[in-house]
Amino acid sequence: MIQTITIDIINNKAVRLIQDLEILQLIRVHKEKQSSAITTNWEAKYKGAMQKQSLQEVDSQLNELRNEWE
Repeated sequence: MIQTITIDIINNKAVRLIQDLEILQLIRVHKEKQSSAITTNWEAKYKGAMQKQSLQEVDSQLNELRNEWE
């Protein structure tokens, strides 16, 4: 019986373990291109997320934020 699963590697040590399992012929690894797997339309995702502001308003807000950290 063949099952296909997708996993996310969180720690690089897991890669070595997976390679060892492949060497033992317990699993078969198929690598997929990361760029083709995830395509995000950033413009559509964030369109309308910010309101248009004058340069002075943005500069004033940035100064306020910077002063909060001091």
